[in-house]
Amino acid sequence: MKKSMFRAALALVLLPLCVQAAELDRVVAVVNDEVVLASELRARIQQVERQLAGQGTPKPAASQLRSQVLDRIVMERLQLQMAKQRGLSVDDVTLDRSLQRIAEQNKIAPAELSKAVTKEGLDWQQFRENIRNEIVMARLREREVDATITVTDAEVAAVLQATAQEAKGQEYQLTHILLRAPEAATPEQWMALGKKAEEVMRQIRAGEDFRKLAATYSNAQDAMQGGLIDWRSIESLPPLFADRMAEMQKGDVSKILRSPVGLHIFKLLDVRAKAEAKVEVEQTHARHILIRTTDVVGEAQAIHRLEDLAERIRNGTDFAEMAKVHSSDLTSAKGGDLGWLNAGETVPEFDRAMNALKPGELSGVVASPFGWHLIQVLERRKMDVTADQRKFAARQAVRERKIGDAAEEWLRQVRDTAYVEIKPE
Repeated sequence: MKKSMFRAALALVLLPLCVQAAELDRVVAVVNDEVVLASELRARIQQVERQLAGQGTPKPAASQLRSQVLDRIVMERLQLQMAKQRGLSVDDVTLDRSLQRIAEQNKIAPAELSKAVTKEGLDWQQFRENIRNEIVMARLREREVDATITVTDAEVAAVLQATAQEAKGQEYQLTHILLRAPEAATPEQWMALGKKAEEVMRQIRAGEDFRKLAATYSNAQDAMQGGLIDWRSIESLPPLFADRMAEMQKGDVSKILRSPVGLHIFKLLDVRAKAEAKVEVEQTHARHILIRTTDVVGEAQAIHRLEDLAERIRNGTDFAEMAKVHSSDLTSAKGGDLGWLNAGETVPEFDRAMNALKPGELSGVVASPFGWHLIQVLERRKMDVTADQRKFAARQAVRERKIGDAAEEWLRQVRDTAYVEIKPE
């Protein structure tokens, strides 16, 4: 065969492959000064399809799934760009610790995690980078949203008062759809959004799976989890949802609801009583003598002094008087008395030594980041902290609700102030 004929034949073979490669890596979106390639979109769609199948959520139509996944890639890219501008990053040590926790949560050895990920059809290095990106985005949200949230004592008191008559309370499991409106949306944009919501409601009434519709239409970050809001107390739910719980039964679907960020539809999946057991903690009443090492007092000298003081105390010298004279701690004026301590309230080295002592027992010389200690446990007690726990839970619930609302508004602003161009299919 002549060289020219061979080249022509080879070109005919390679042309479809080149066209396929070009299609695979064409630009599907522009996000500020970055692009999203078709290869990235395709890989993410395959990942989401596996995720939906694992959840038992019916898969949306291909074009709708593509649009939803691409929107999430765009939002992630915008957040990562902002994080880079803010100087936020995650080093390998932090990433490895997070991967270790993931392994522990899945009850496998850290060394086995990469095998498990590969078995699921995922690339291990890409999985690592995905986790790194999730941590970066979480840190960005903490800085841009969470740090701006305040919860007042009056708000906590209002929650406690509202739930006082129903001691056990209830928890709710929902699934929801958010159709996000642009910032400063025009009446025409709200009308178009309303028509879209009506179409969603029509499909719900026709018996379509709500989780599938959430994955198909919802602009919320949990859309690919079927819009699930898992077991929340009434005070941690958005007021838009919470205000309608009294009139709803398990399986009911809300009306189309409007908020500043868009239109909402939610379904009440289940209700359960919120168990609240009595919470007790063990507290330790302890005192100590601290000697810090300095340029004048070296380590050996500090240890020797404490050993001498321990001997004198065991022979009947008053601990409190020794603390007043010799301790370098601010508690010296009170005879070294630390008051009642909860577990974990002191540094680990001190905590371990203190917890090993019986009431009345004197420790040996204990090293900590602050210096060298003699510790004596005076007594222990069980304290009922149920009321404190209830108050803490109420504060966390109000905070969680506020963060949810603020995060949706923040994400809308992030999207609306960016340059995003979605290329036609």
